[in-house]
Amino acid sequence: MNSSEAANVFTSMLHAIDMKDWDGVRRAFDDELKMDYSSLFGVPPAIVSGDQQVAEWRAFAGGFDATQHITGPIVVQPSRDAAVAHTHIRAYHRMKGTPGGDVWMVAGHYQARLRLIGETWKITGITLTVFYQEGNLEIPNLARRK
Repeated sequence: MNSSEAANVFTSMLHAIDMKDWDGVRRAFDDELKMDYSSLFGVPPAIVSGDQQVAEWRAFAGGFDATQHITGPIVVQPSRDAAVAHTHIRAYHRMKGTPGGDVWMVAGHYQARLRLIGETWKITGITLTVFYQEGNLEIPNLARRK
């Protein structure tokens, strides 16, 4: 398998989030993941099951009318049966009719770790490094309450 296939798994997972295709998100994940969203939410990195991560994202993303994850080129550093993918991200989150504005945008950098299982790349971890946020910064809190 080549490194572009690893990049496609990561991009497909982000597209699946935007389409609320939770089975598609789950297919991209290994059974265990190391997730690090500490720069966005201030929580420590955690090791979670793929099912648990999908459930958490499903609950959170369900609060939005729409999301859109836009990445720059994905640079993949492959090794024999693993890869690390890097890309810049702009993630737009829309919640129609919200006082203070409908959109919350997160700009940053993603690092995804993947491993080759048989002939399929699976995501084993994701780290988001936030550069900045714009728009209605109350929206993520409102989404959690829905």
